[in-house]
Amino acid sequence: MGPASTGRSGLRLEISLVLFHVGVLGACTVSVLQPAYLEVDHGSEAVTMECTFSTTGCSLVQPKGLWFRCGTHQPEALCLDGCRNKADKFTVKETLDHNQVSLTVNRLSPNDSAIYICGIAFPNEKAPSAKQTGNGTTLVVRERLFSKEVHSLLIVLLALLSVYVAGVCVIAIVLLKSKSNSLRSRETKEDSKKKSARRIFQEIAQELYHKRYVETSHQPEQDSTYENRKALPSPGRA
Repeated sequence: MGPASTGRSGLRLEISLVLFHVGVLGACTVSVLQPAYLEVDHGSEAVTMECTFSTTGCSLVQPKGLWFRCGTHQPEALCLDGCRNKADKFTVKETLDHNQVSLTVNRLSPNDSAIYICGIAFPNEKAPSAKQTGNGTTLVVRERLFSKEVHSLLIVLLALLSVYVAGVCVIAIVLLKSKSNSLRSRETKEDSKKKSARRIFQEIAQELYHKRYVETSHQPEQDSTYENRKALPSPGRA
């Protein structure tokens, strides 16, 4: 048997002794149910553990609800005086009409991590089954990596970072659009310049072609006139 089993057996024995001192007379059967595991943050103000029980063949006398804690130290009985004050570390609330007993741990700290066991006993019953305990609720209080102030500061910084990233994205989009528009306007200007240069070149080519055509068409007329003049006899020779 391992150390954990031995510790639980010893814990049950001590709890049974406490329940025995509460009083056990009669023959009735009690069964107790409670959650096996509960995990909360260190930042929580309080945590409540529920304990539900059922009875068979028991008297009409109200049972006694007890809570025990088993942590790094020896098992200890909690709230033997009732713990009705909310200013206390522990607060017990009994709803016996619904067979429920709850334990609230106030002002949570990591040291509150332990196994909490609920016990139910009928003081006027003798049978051993009139006193029973649950299997225990393992409470784990997680420690926060950051305090509330640091956590709030991180949230603010994250929000500012999100706004900054969104602003950078918007500026980048605007710059890309403006650059694209400038490139398009530049291309349009270059195209217009090319078109105008091509048109000027065409006009010059047409003008040169026209001049060459005109010179070519007038050259034969001048040659024929010269030849005709040369063929005519001079007036002194007649």
